[in-house]
Amino acid sequence: QVQLVESGGGLVQAGGSLRLSCAASGSIFSLNTMGWYRQAPGKQRELVASINSAGRTNYVDSAKGRFTISRDNAKNTVYLQMNSLKPEDTAVYYCNLLEPSRRSSWGQGTQVTVSS
Repeated sequence: QVQLVESGGGLVQAGGSLRLSCAASGSIFSLNTMGWYRQAPGKQRELVASINSAGRTNYVDSAKGRFTISRDNAKNTVYLQMNSLKPEDTAVYYCNLLEPSRRSSWGQGTQVTVSS
């Protein structure tokens, strides 16, 4: 059974930085595509960034140049470094693991709040 445990959320002022971590277990981590999604109140969940097994990354336009997704296969962990945070980045951030079989698993979410 896949388990994803997120950490690193919190309250930060606009312009600040946070690093989110997601530790995975129950799957062959290196084979999976890992993603970070977010959901703000009243809005749909959206993909923020993803990284596949080859290390190829993808970002939503609003995150380009500010956020960096990375993975450490030895630690079964994916990270999201968020710099130059804006109030509109406020959301619950969710870690997602997508296996080659297309089975998808979600973490419990971590709150990120950016004050103006």
